[in-house]
Amino acid sequence: MKSCIVLVCLVLSVYAADKYNSKYDNFDVETLIGNDRLLKSYVNCFLDKGRCTAEGNDFKKALPEAVETICSKCTEKQKLNIRKVIKAIQQKYPKQWEDLVKKNDPTGKYRAGFEKFIQGS
Repeated sequence: MKSCIVLVCLVLSVYAADKYNSKYDNFDVETLIGNDRLLKSYVNCFLDKGRCTAEGNDFKKALPEAVETICSKCTEKQKLNIRKVIKAIQQKYPKQWEDLVKKNDPTGKYRAGFEKFIQGS
């Protein structure tokens, strides 16, 4: 019985390591996308053209891997939030969006798959 419990704990810890930290699952995305100045500052952070908040730095570090893996380590809430933020950036700052794509996927290898992810497909 003890070995079964240890095995279950081990499996759960491995599964948890396969996901990004859920501490940002409740990040206020609506405020971010509703405030052009704030959204622009995050975009500038991601492009290394401006200062970053602690959250911005965390997001920027995860961005290349999230693009490459099509957000496979994201929780469902993170996927929803990322889609909202990216759609807002695409709509409000299309030039900066293209710069972000070039920075995080310079060869375009992951673009089609990530675009499908953004659209919810």
